[in-house]
Amino acid sequence: MKSLKKILKYSSILILCLIIVGSFYIFNSGPVLPNDTDEIIEEVLANPIPELVKGKTGTVISQGVKIWYESILSQESPKGVILLIMGISNDALGWPPQFIQSFTDAGYQVIRYDHRGTGLSDWLEDYDKEAPYSLSDMANDGVSILDALEVEKANIIGVSMGGMIAQQLAIDFPHRVQSLTSVMSSGNIFDEELPPISSEVAVDLIKVAIKYSIFSSETNMIKLHLASRIILMGETAQNLNIKELSEQVLYNIRKRKGYNPNVSRQHQAAVSKSGSRYDKFKELNLPTLIIHGVMDPFIPIAHGKKCVSLIPNVDSLWVENMGHDIPNDLIPLISNKIMSTLE
Repeated sequence: MKSLKKILKYSSILILCLIIVGSFYIFNSGPVLPNDTDEIIEEVLANPIPELVKGKTGTVISQGVKIWYESILSQESPKGVILLIMGISNDALGWPPQFIQSFTDAGYQVIRYDHRGTGLSDWLEDYDKEAPYSLSDMANDGVSILDALEVEKANIIGVSMGGMIAQQLAIDFPHRVQSLTSVMSSGNIFDEELPPISSEVAVDLIKVAIKYSIFSSETNMIKLHLASRIILMGETAQNLNIKELSEQVLYNIRKRKGYNPNVSRQHQAAVSKSGSRYDKFKELNLPTLIIHGVMDPFIPIAHGKKCVSLIPNVDSLWVENMGHDIPNDLIPLISNKIMSTLE
């Protein structure tokens, strides 16, 4: 009995040591935030949150799921309609305001929406992991919004997982698509002939999620998003707009439903379920633009180049000093290239 007690005692001490070491490792991991981060966050927390939703808002029901959207009109006669599809776990507010404004200033109506599981769309409390929804289901969400707004055709722009959904939308609903732009995305994320998604980046994102989520606060939630953005920027020399991102996170926390901790797994399941779109690419008969950052640390640029090799009537833009992110400094270059495809 004494031997058993001694074993249990030393086992408890060992476990406690491992917890302390693991905690130290987690709390000292992740990127170093800019020196003025705390000062800027304090300023944002102390001041009124600016209104980030200024267009016409509404909801639609897509396959029994409520989807929230915002339609932002141009002050000019509309040249056309752009439907923006954001990446994994992200809601409509993830789009840089300058990116949207570049299109509305040019005369386009811009529609953005919250993916199922994010923002003000349904969070699917009864989600069945044995029967996950697919990218086709998520593409249907976007088409349901076009139906509600009586938009016959739209120019579809998607980033990362949103690029995969945009590709699927063009495949499933070609008569509803004027043009397709897929940014920092892939036609088959599991292509064994291409470099895979970076497991190192994925682990880094998990570590900062643990680091800033153990003690929940508005400040830590903002820092989590800042750290995640820095990781996805990779080794690029881009500046991070701390104030803009802090206001976006705080707006989501205080004026919306915050962030769904379960949605990342749901979106990953949708990508896994949907598989490759390579075979369908050759059927695309519309102006298509593939954009990818040369320094993307998450989805290697080889995935963008593979899409170009398979899609007819395609153009491309390989962006120097761009990671897995759309930095403000590169918005003019990217939006102008997209508009040249639209026009």
